Amino acid sequence: MKRKITCIMVLSVVASVICMTTLQQNAEARAGGSRSIGSRGTRSYSQPASPSSQPRPSQPIQQPSAPSPFQSPQPAGGGFLRSMAGGLAGGLLGGMLFRSLGFGGGGAGGGGGIGLFEIILLGGIAYLIYRMVMKRRQAAPAGQSGYNYVEPIPHQQPSQLQSAPPADVATGLAHIRQMDASFDEQRFTDSVMDLFFKIQGAWMNRDLAPVANLLTPQMHQIFQTDIDNLLREHKINRLENIAVRSVEIAEAWQEAGQDYITTLIYANLLDYTTNDSTGQVIEGSKTDPVKFEEYWTVTRPVGGNAWQLSAIDQKQG
Repeated sequence: MKRKITCIMVLSVVASVICMTTLQQNAEARAGGSRSIGSRGTRSYSQPASPSSQPRPSQPIQQPSAPSPFQSPQPAGGGFLRSMAGGLAGGLLGGMLFRSLGFGGGGAGGGGGIGLFEIILLGGIAYLIYRMVMKRRQAAPAGQSGYNYVEPIPHQQPSQLQSAPPADVATGLAHIRQMDASFDEQRFTDSVMDLFFKIQGAWMNRDLAPVANLLTPQMHQIFQTDIDNLLREHKINRLENIAVRSVEIAEAWQEAGQDYITTLIYANLLDYTTNDSTGQVIEGSKTDPVKFEEYWTVTRPVGGNAWQLSAIDQKQG
């Protein structure tokens, strides 16, 4: 009897590890779904360069408005790989637990229970599933988020990304100023921060109309597809206490008559998903803030024109 209880405890722990690591990848549902999407022109196949290290401010810049019940759904996530791994692990767990309780016959000893080899096998399965989940979460490439977009998103797996060319931000900004003498770096970063808040607010409210002019057609399509899918799944993503700690210019360049600037945004927020009927928390936490760093790239026709969000990239490492 003691051995059966021990086996049940071991199986329970392994099952808990599998569940926690599997659900972890769906915890962050902010605009973009914590994945890389959109286009950076010819640099879409390069990982954005890191900006010069600067001391981050101790006091974050809070969202100007008080937290509101803005709502937005969370990508369904999952996919065939996770379902297959979960099903395999669940089948093994169920079968071994069934045998450990003395059912199913088989073997000279009757019930038999599970042995050291089976426990090691379960541990190995749990570790492999954990590695797969974490690798998918770190990569988060477009096209593997559970949605089918009309247009392909020009991003590759991190293993396929080329190193970005040495970034000469000063040269890039100088070229931009040649066609827009009024360009000011501080005003620009402030405008990116404002764009960030507005897009997150529209995403939470599930209404892109107020920010349609802040998104390229491709980004508008991606966000709208996400929202349509998530509305159908009756999920609400709640983002609260949004705080931007820094906005740094990482790259600046021109190509094909367009200005491009990639910024690294360091922020934190409460990010959790609820059922829109019951209000039950499905994913994320109402109390533990999520800290993240993302590259947001904006573009515009060369000159003093309005900027639009063209890409979001996840910071690697």
